[in-house]
Formats: sequence, C-alpha cells, structure tokens
Amino acid sequence: MKKVPSDIEIAQSAKLKPIIEIARQIGIKEDELELYGKYKAKISLSILERLKDRPLGRYIDVTAVTPTPLGEGKTVTTIGLSLGLARLGKRVITTLREPSMGPVFGIKGGAAGGGYSQVLPMEEINLHFTGDIHAVGAANNLLAAFVDNHLLKGNKLKIDPDSIVVRRVLDISDRALRQIRIGLGGPENGIPRDTGFDITAASEVMAILALAEDLSDLRKRLGRMFVASTCDGAPVTAEDLKCAGAMTVLLKDALKPNLIQTTENTPCIMHAGPFANIAHGNNSVLADMIALRLADYVVTESGFGADCGMEKLLDIKCRAKALKPPDGIVLVCTVKALKMHGGGFQAIPGRPLDMEVVKKKNIDAVKKGGENLTKHIENIKSFGLPVVVAINRFAYDIEEEINLIKELAKGSGAKDVIVSEVWEKGGEGGRELAGAVLKMCEEKQNFKFLYPLDMPIREKIETIATKIYGARSVEYSDKTEKKIDYYTKLGYGKLPINMAKTHLSLSHDPSLKGRPRDFILPIEDIRISAGAGFLYPICGRIRTMPGLPSVPAGTKVDIEQDGRVVGLF
Repeated sequence: MKKVPSDIEIAQSAKLKPIIEIARQIGIKEDELELYGKYKAKISLSILERLKDRPLGRYIDVTAVTPTPLGEGKTVTTIGLSLGLARLGKRVITTLREPSMGPVFGIKGGAAGGGYSQVLPMEEINLHFTGDIHAVGAANNLLAAFVDNHLLKGNKLKIDPDSIVVRRVLDISDRALRQIRIGLGGPENGIPRDTGFDITAASEVMAILALAEDLSDLRKRLGRMFVASTCDGAPVTAEDLKCAGAMTVLLKDALKPNLIQTTENTPCIMHAGPFANIAHGNNSVLADMIALRLADYVVTESGFGADCGMEKLLDIKCRAKALKPPDGIVLVCTVKALKMHGGGFQAIPGRPLDMEVVKKKNIDAVKKGGENLTKHIENIKSFGLPVVVAINRFAYDIEEEINLIKELAKGSGAKDVIVSEVWEKGGEGGRELAGAVLKMCEEKQNFKFLYPLDMPIREKIETIATKIYGARSVEYSDKTEKKIDYYTKLGYGKLPINMAKTHLSLSHDPSLKGRPRDFILPIEDIRISAGAGFLYPICGRIRTMPGLPSVPAGTKVDIEQDGRVVGLF
C-alpha cells in the first residue's frame, strides 16, 4: 500500500469546482442556491415544490459494527461508496451529518471522511461550516433563558423549578459544565437552582432540526418542546413560554440543507448533526427528501453502530411521511474492531492503541469478535432489509483474517462481503463495493418497523433491549417507573423510543465487548423530546456532555503565517 498523505494535505491539494457547477450537474437551479463563499451553498426549500412529482431514487444506509473509540470508517466508506457509484455512471448524492466541534477538538476527530474519500472544504466543515450548529445552540439557550426569566418575573405558569428539563448547550466538550448551580448572583440575577450543560449535538433542538419537514413543521415541533411541569403536574411547553416563534426565526436559515462536494467533485448534502448515542444520529429528513428527488442513488450514514444510529434511522427517521425505508444497508467493519471485540487488545477512549498488538495475527480473537458482526447482520435482517458487509482495509491487515470475516459474514446472511479501499484509492477503491450495492438494491426488501407506535412504552423499550441489544430483560429505576406512568398519562405513550446508551458495546456497559448475552439493561431515567417526537430512556451511565481526553486533538491544531490550517487530521 502506497504512503497516503494526511487528510488535511489531501483536502488542501484537491481542486474544487465552484459549488454552482456541482449544483448544476444534479439539476439544482442557481436561484435555488444561497452561496456561502465559492464552495458552499444552502439549498432553498422551494426546490421541493418543483421536484414534488419526481420519483424517489434508491436509498442506501451505511452503518457499522460496534466501533472502537476512534471509529471504523463509516464516513470514509459512505463517501467512497458514492464515488464508486459515480465511477459506474450512476447519478448519486451523498447525505451526511454536520460535525460537532466537541469530537473535532476532543478524541474522535472530524466527520468529513478521510484519505481520498472526503467532503470539502474539510477545514470549514469541521469548524464553523455555515453556522447551523451555532444557530441550534442560540435557539436552545434562548429557551433556557426564557425559562429562568419566567421564574424570576413572577412564575405565572407556576413552573416547578425541580422539574425543568431544558439545559443550556455548548458545541465544545466540557465536563466541568455537566452539573452546575445557577442564579447565585443575588435576587436580581435569577432563582438559584441546579442544572447543567449538554453538548449541542445532543440537544432536542438539534434533533428537531434534523426531523422537521418544512418551516411550518419546525415551528410546530419547537412549540411542542416539553420544558417543565407545573406544581400541579401539567406540562409547560416552549409555546406556553411564547418562545417558539423566536426560536424558529433563529433557525430559519439553519433549516436549509448545505451543498458541498467530495474529493472527486461529486455532490454531498450535509445537514444537521444529532449524536447517535443520545439523539437519533442521522442527517436531516430535508436533506434526504431533496437528494432522493434529484439522484438515482442516495448514500447516507447512521452514527456509531447499527444498534444506535441505524435502529433510530429505521424506527424514528423513516416514520417521516416524506421518506422511504432504505433499499439496503452497508455494514462497515474492520479487522481491528473485531480483534478488539474478541479480546485481542483493549481500546480505551483517549489513549493510543498498541499498534504492535493490533497488527499481530490473532485468528482466535477475530473469530470470537466476529460474533459482534453476526449480531448486527441478524439485526439488519430482522428489519427485512438486505445487507452488504464492507471491510474497511488497513495496510497492516492480514489476508487470513480478512477471509475469516468474509466467511463469518456470508454465513450470517450477508448478500456480499467486499474489501473496501476507498481511503487509499477513492472512487476506484469503491467500484467493487458499488457493484455489490447495485445488486443488493435489486433485491426485494420486506421492511418492517421493530415495533408499532401504539405498543406501551415499557414494551417498546424491552423490544429494543432484547431484540437489538440481546438483553435478557430490563430493569427500571423507581424514578423511571414513575415518569413512564406520567408521560403515558399526558398522552406521550405513542411516541417512538430513542435509547441513550454507550456506543462502545451492544449493551449499556462499554466494557462488555463482542456479543454480550444474558445481561439486564438498567434504565436509570427516561426523558422526553416532545418536539422531536420521541422518548429517550437513559441506559446505565450515559453522558450528554462529553469531556476532553488527557491530550485533546485540539492541541495539534494551529495556523501558519499564510492562514493555512495545520494539525486538523
């Protein structure tokens, strides 16, 4: 394998086309664009009226096995698969989430792909981009400010301060803000109470942005946001606080999807960025609505493993009336990840891997860790969807271990297993995967949701826990039991379930690798996102505000005299 330059070196040497040209090649008119410089643009939602009678293209979702802390290359594969389809002459659009600066300056890095399978301009995408995430933070924090101001100015709605669920947000990982006490500046500076910060990508406002189908729907969803309870137990919403209109104004431009391009000048629509271990982990409904009417093939990505983002795509996002279920799933795995799941080595967040151990041949570890792969394949097939496995190859991978993965995947029902080399070779390295995906899309799919919405809350939780995670049963805290009964009484019982759990295990415990069995899933709490339209149980200890590692990725980022960014991957 030839030496490949760093991601940022490849990105900075790429020859970008004006975004107007990228738009023109997929049929977007110039007056349907709002330019953000030469290489980025927002797409006007008016395009949907013009395209409303167009047939929908094929829809492919890229997901992964349970990842190591550094990820297994889903975004790289998503972009590379799109490039491969384009090489085969297909009209294709990639749809992705926007990166949060928390991971960018923390542990995992950005979300613009890597190697020769990237979206561009990479530095801008991984930093402020078009300001959408800042707009989400501003709208969320406006609501939080309205709540505290209402308490101070007489509390006419009789809000119980201990019931307030809206927290402030920040797009930087900062563990010191997880639990704070506010209002300590004296009587004129607020009512003292305990609260905290979440990361912006975990907020309900971000989830709403990703699920809204138009401006009117956005306004309604924001108005439905459950803010707190009254002292009598009645719900208080953003509409009750007369804040939803102003929040919508702050988000009106952020609602428009962003058009960018890949390293091979193919189109990508990037929009919204909800985390998959807390929020629903998928790009926006609007981005996919537009892409499916412009392209023959749309390749999207779900966050973290298939038990997180993919399950939420299928059970939450795909319930949107304007979308269709995927025609098939691409499941990304690496030899490294399966070796870890088989006990070959430990992967601790924030610490570098022992690459000598990672590279060492360990057939037994790959075979045992392969149980994680087979469980994810079983889960995908339980939705009635076909699956192709993509092995994201690294230079040090051993052929015998790759062949074992192929055998395990095919034995578990995968339609095909392809070694992907898109990181090193771009679209050329994705041709074979693209060919397998084209065949998969011709398969008859019998999609079915995991559960009906009228199923009681506890049964929905238990269905996900036992069928997707492999738990033996579920254990609820007393607080959770009371809140389930409360939400049911208020009429929220028919909402889908968005499980908040670790992405590092099929279970709630990140130390349980491979395919955990016979475990009890603890539900410590359950919260409501009435505007987004789901309930989210908290499985074990899950943080809604990440922390920085001992050596944050941001320590490597700097800028040269000519303005060139360095150290960003």
